[in-house]
Amino acid sequence: MAKENGVSLSVIKRLPKYYRYLESINDRGIVRVSSKELSEITGLTASQIRQDLNHYGCFGQQGYGYNVKELMDELSKIIGVDKQYNMVLIGYGNIGHALYQYKTFRDLGYTFTAVFDKGTSNKEIEVKDIDELSDYLKNNKVDIGIIATPKEASQDVCDVLCDGEVMGIWNFSPVDLKTKNGVVLENVHLDESLFTLTYFINSPEDFNY
Repeated sequence: MAKENGVSLSVIKRLPKYYRYLESINDRGIVRVSSKELSEITGLTASQIRQDLNHYGCFGQQGYGYNVKELMDELSKIIGVDKQYNMVLIGYGNIGHALYQYKTFRDLGYTFTAVFDKGTSNKEIEVKDIDELSDYLKNNKVDIGIIATPKEASQDVCDVLCDGEVMGIWNFSPVDLKTKNGVVLENVHLDESLFTLTYFINSPEDFNY
């Protein structure tokens, strides 16, 4: 599976969208799909789809299109959803609770192994004290740390996760964090997404339907 150097972030962010639509198509028993048909489903141009996928290899055949299951399997390897991941959640407030309850994560192989918070008790699950996080990371393999804490605590939590040798951090706190030791970071700002929506509500001419 050859990959071109310098794949843009916009291409990378479209890959999960392709995977999601292919999964839906596969569930309907459709065996093959053309770039034109994918274009109609995703809202992207057929040319854009072909260019994006060509960064990672030649998956389709002219006159045939793409084998849905094979392309989905290849994308799962590229994205990394063909593997299992252990995750810890730090912050069990409203956002943390919603993330933990989202069943699809587990279906895709993302497993919560522990939840941490400060002075929080819960009858449904065991919530460890956040002061135990460092020792937990020393004694357990954790791939992903999810931060859903108030902004005042988030960088300290990030530092503990980086020192604990996690591979990636998914940050839901309302501040951009800085990682170290090669730890990958994805900041998720819900307000920015909402602001984008209201921008397009007020400037519909800029929206690409």
